[in-house]
Amino acid sequence: MLTPQSSELFDLPFYQFAQMKKHAPEMIEPAKAAYKHHWRIWRELIECVADDLGEPFAPPHIERWCNGWQVRAHFFAYFKYAQHKDSAAIISVLLNRRRLTVSLDWHCYKAGVSPTALPQYNQWLDGLDVQKYAAFDIWHGAEDEYADYATVADTPSENIRLHNSDDFFCIGKHIKRADLGKQNVQQWIVDAIEELIPLYEACFK
Repeated sequence: MLTPQSSELFDLPFYQFAQMKKHAPEMIEPAKAAYKHHWRIWRELIECVADDLGEPFAPPHIERWCNGWQVRAHFFAYFKYAQHKDSAAIISVLLNRRRLTVSLDWHCYKAGVSPTALPQYNQWLDGLDVQKYAAFDIWHGAEDEYADYATVADTPSENIRLHNSDDFFCIGKHIKRADLGKQNVQQWIVDAIEELIPLYEACFK
């Protein structure tokens, strides 16, 4: 189960092993052990969410806890329909030092090979039910992952406008770090993803 400690994991002065070795070599092994422990919890959680969701979702992508030369500043996973497995449109699940987030997102790293173009992804904005999604946060994709976002209810419709051809919005829900463990996180993630499905499907119309 995720707890505040799962999020506190990312409160590190350094993420690169080279920096740790230079400035705080004593933190390397404890950091590795802590990351491995919490990442196993994370992986199991995402796999359980996948089991609950079932088809038409493909198996989730779960990013590893390190990339060889540094530990991650967050844990990241995403879900896609099997039929859209090559698309950059995703429903992401992200845990960082501030919160847990489930959101509809555009995976920029996959944009170059995505059969779905960014204008298609942005189609979900056209039919956004502002009452149904009033409690969801909405933010520009370029905004910092640690920033404060406004809810749909608190965002005037004229502000839900793309800034340029590379711009896109994300929409999602969060659990603050201090509140992790106060709820069934697995069910919360499943529910949030299911609520986002109509918007995700709108990306492929």
